[in-house]
Amino acid sequence: MLNHLIALYVPARLSESVTVHSVDARHTSLQIIVGGGLECIARGDWQVYLNAETQTTGPSNVRAVQLLHETGLDLPVTGNAVFLGRAGLNHDTDVPDHLIRRAEALFDARLIQPVA
Repeated sequence: MLNHLIALYVPARLSESVTVHSVDARHTSLQIIVGGGLECIARGDWQVYLNAETQTTGPSNVRAVQLLHETGLDLPVTGNAVFLGRAGLNHDTDVPDHLIRRAEALFDARLIQPVA
């Protein structure tokens, strides 16, 4: 069974757009999106999935770094970032609206959300 959730996708390449869309949130699928083994950083009602192997090498994902800074976290990020919501210790949910609004304000862009 697929586990489709609404995610905020922040690609490392500046030529790619930040988007909000439905993703298969199984860990194997998230590994494909981030391009390797998963690292998860959780905060409050959201979490971000990153490529664990690229966190020490590669070009910075400046938009993900900016968004994390806006939430009070100053962390280096390389590679693609997938933001999801969280409930409890290990339960992924749709990305919270407040994080989408913060990304829209930060990146001066309207992030189209899928219609349910």
